[in-house]
Amino acid sequence: MSALGAAARLALTLAIGTIGGALAHSVDLPVAWLLGATITVAAASLSGVPILIPTQLRDATFFILGIQAGSGVTPDVVHQLALWPLSFVIQMVGVACVAAATNVFLRRTFGWDRETALFASLPGALSFVLAAASETKADMTRIIVVQSTRLLLLIGALTPLLGWLEGGDTINDGVRGGIIGSPLQYVLLIGSALFLAWGGVRSRVPGGLILGALLASAFMHGTEIAPVAIPGWIATPALVVLGCTIGGRLRREDRTAMFQLLPASLGAFAIGITLSGAAGVVALLLLSISFGKIALAYAPGALEALTVLAFQFDLDPAYVAAHHVVRFMCLAMIVPILARRFSRQRSEDSIIAREAAPGADAHDTSDPDARR
Repeated sequence: MSALGAAARLALTLAIGTIGGALAHSVDLPVAWLLGATITVAAASLSGVPILIPTQLRDATFFILGIQAGSGVTPDVVHQLALWPLSFVIQMVGVACVAAATNVFLRRTFGWDRETALFASLPGALSFVLAAASETKADMTRIIVVQSTRLLLLIGALTPLLGWLEGGDTINDGVRGGIIGSPLQYVLLIGSALFLAWGGVRSRVPGGLILGALLASAFMHGTEIAPVAIPGWIATPALVVLGCTIGGRLRREDRTAMFQLLPASLGAFAIGITLSGAAGVVALLLLSISFGKIALAYAPGALEALTVLAFQFDLDPAYVAAHHVVRFMCLAMIVPILARRFSRQRSEDSIIAREAAPGADAHDTSDPDARR
């Protein structure tokens, strides 16, 4: 693709996402710029519009949103640290139940082969799951459609639900996450975030880029060294780009399969939400953590999007991000073993052979072109 062609596709994608976000904002939908962009870009992509969000822009967006999410961390988080290990255990029991039940559902109800059903049933970590599934005889189209539909439904269902339960979207008005500070404070904040984000990417930690930026921002805000906010004129476009990234997962060639696989996708989504919700109820009863935080932390995927939603609804982004990192890391350890079990002849550049969790796959909301 020529540079001019790529620029035109990018401009078209951002225009569609911005229009969708503006329409959602005009009718007061919760987290309007994210939700509206996701819906309109998904519809456009399925209609055959050439959608493009370059990897560099996506990563820059994750960096900005990581800083913003970290600014929402409060000192109250420290008092809850002792509860987190038990919360992790409850969450992972729920993840195991979701994977097992979805696997049985897809195999017995629709007659899927065991490889395809297995990889389609794993909740979250889509890019890594696809990389592993490509090394087997699994039906990649079925996996892509079911997993991507699950993510779109998840964002579409959780966003208005939390908006209703948390009192709407008024918490997004004005400057959040601090003050508009001095240039030196922004240099300190951005510099420390760049350092930790670079360390996160280099260390291959799942979601390392956004997690590194979040940790640096949390430290700077918690110590009040640089308790400054991301201005709205930066934060809002970042939400639009994230929505475009999520919405662009499904392409025109997936449209026919999407309708054919809709019963399987809806069933897998219902199982995931129900069993994750059951695990959340257990955590709610045992740990006395708010429903909103548990809903976002236990939801089956996407680290970046749900961490952003946690910030938007003022629901402790650190708690939410930590749970999705734990889920991702557990899946990252299990998936290569499963891939080896069902593997076919591998090439020398096998993703699984090269790295346990390549940096490009350490996202739940990754570049949709990377799967082609």
